[in-house]
Amino acid sequence: MTHTRNTPDQASLRRGWTTGSCATAAARAAWVAMRYGDFPDPVTITLPAGQEVAFSLAAHGHDGAGGAWACVIKDAGDDPDVTHGALIRVDLHPGMAGAGITFHAGRGVGTVTLPGLPVAVGEPAINPVPRRMIRAALATGDDHDPDVRVTVSVADGETLARRTLNARLGIIGGLSILGTTGIVVPFSCAAWIDSIHRGVDVARAMGLAHVVGSTGDVSERAARALYALPEEAMVEMGDFAGGLLKYLRRHPVRRVTVAGGVAKISKLAQGFLDLHSRRGQADMAELARDAARAGAGADLVAQIASTHTVAAAFALATAAGIDLGAVITCRAWGVGRTVLAGSGCALDILMFDRAGALVARHGPQDVD
Repeated sequence: MTHTRNTPDQASLRRGWTTGSCATAAARAAWVAMRYGDFPDPVTITLPAGQEVAFSLAAHGHDGAGGAWACVIKDAGDDPDVTHGALIRVDLHPGMAGAGITFHAGRGVGTVTLPGLPVAVGEPAINPVPRRMIRAALATGDDHDPDVRVTVSVADGETLARRTLNARLGIIGGLSILGTTGIVVPFSCAAWIDSIHRGVDVARAMGLAHVVGSTGDVSERAARALYALPEEAMVEMGDFAGGLLKYLRRHPVRRVTVAGGVAKISKLAQGFLDLHSRRGQADMAELARDAARAGAGADLVAQIASTHTVAAAFALATAAGIDLGAVITCRAWGVGRTVLAGSGCALDILMFDRAGALVARHGPQDVD
């Protein structure tokens, strides 16, 4: 899932439904049709917290071989989810006797190829909670699951998946069917933070000892080149430095690098763990005090305090020969170490300019 980064007031926004909820609704409609002949429209399902919600069907039919299929269009509410408006289809077919419910990836749904995710390698990327929801929707009231093959497809899912982190996580061929509550909360960023956590899980499962959390593409490419790391070691944390560091405190690796531009690293140095502008702007007075710590004179300190952007402050410091980046990366390292306390993770901070040139770094360059 991807998000734009201008975040309005959440209270005024309409909630939506996860791909897992939509797949469950389509599966339920097809299941009723297999058993009784007619498709319920709308179809009602139960979310993990117990709420009953209804979905309209976009299309449905019987396959002539004892199976049925149904489609639901995903409504993500006011969340800028890449799967908003996607057509999610579930095909049900009678399975082998005693096989129970089996899950399969149709066109546009990915397959897991790397360890560390909540679904095993070789399985369709249908997460555990959606699987439980679908199982519940296909319940017969007996003590055992019916013998049914469940195939989930997403129209244009392969194309949509290119706008997600699925390929990096080893999910190949399409999207994941996701959701833990069944509900999409607009701009909650839960999916992004979850992808950060899954990125760490994959790296750990592959035995990688060093991961890099980057704030964007430029810093990621520069850090990866600097350390010659595999792609699976790179975690696109975006603005969520806290989301990465707090997870690593509980699930440590030997070494973590945080890489970002001058503005993001400056905010981290000032104690921000969410580096987006909605959480506040960098304190220019504090940046000026950092310049003084780096040796700037009174006139330069006053100039920096009156600037409106971190980039402008750095330009003034650089022109005067003041290594402001050294002070900022040191302070950012201190913030990160506090979050990682007790984890055993070694930490280093990398600061890059917009062209990907290294401005400053702090922390061990070599870890045994």
